[in-house]
Amino acid sequence: MATAALAALGPLDGLLLVDKPSGPTSHDVVAQIRRRFRIPKVGHGGTLDPMATGLLIILLGKATKISERVMGHDKTYEGVFRLGIETDSQDADGQIVAEKDAASIAADQVVAQMNARLGDQMQTPPMVSAVKIKGVPLYKLARQGETVPRQPKLIHVYRFDLLAYAPPDVRFAVACTKGTYVRTLAHDIGQALGVGAHLVQLRRTRIGRFGVADAAPLDALLARPSLEGNILPLAAALPLLS
Repeated sequence: MATAALAALGPLDGLLLVDKPSGPTSHDVVAQIRRRFRIPKVGHGGTLDPMATGLLIILLGKATKISERVMGHDKTYEGVFRLGIETDSQDADGQIVAEKDAASIAADQVVAQMNARLGDQMQTPPMVSAVKIKGVPLYKLARQGETVPRQPKLIHVYRFDLLAYAPPDVRFAVACTKGTYVRTLAHDIGQALGVGAHLVQLRRTRIGRFGVADAAPLDALLARPSLEGNILPLAAALPLLS
């Protein structure tokens, strides 16, 4: 951004780090902040599914122009997937489509499948996703009972760690590139193990150099009279996005 443009920035041009609760969509959070603080231009720097919690970067004012720059950064998550149950959305918000006994699956088998997914790979987006086909989001087609071919995308998984295993639940941490569907990673591990799996918890802990520890809970932000003290000015944020 040019020096002249930076000089013209106002106090509401910047980033707002929000700790999103489970339930609302990322668009819901944007709408609540826009309405509560009467800010005309509000966007976000990377969608979180309704079920997911954690870091959501809200872009205010002229910061909405750098949404692609924010979205391009690597992400880190912690979560839980459950073996033995497969759903149509690959997470707990979907309908169960298959159930199998996963009692025989050992921790070392899970770790082996996590390790098999490190590095570059092609991932096919799930039908219940915001990816658009001919301008229509896949989730809308899925609601109509349609399944259409999807173009696989190149992703990269930097690390995929087993944090705890209490069968049938697998607690994990994963660091990956933008556009990675963590629920699809869980689903694919379930398929490889022959028992199915779905994501039951997901929390985004980091986007690039921004961490959820520096974010404010959404309810606390909405209870404030203003966002003063919570906005990271765009001029200060840009060096962190390089």
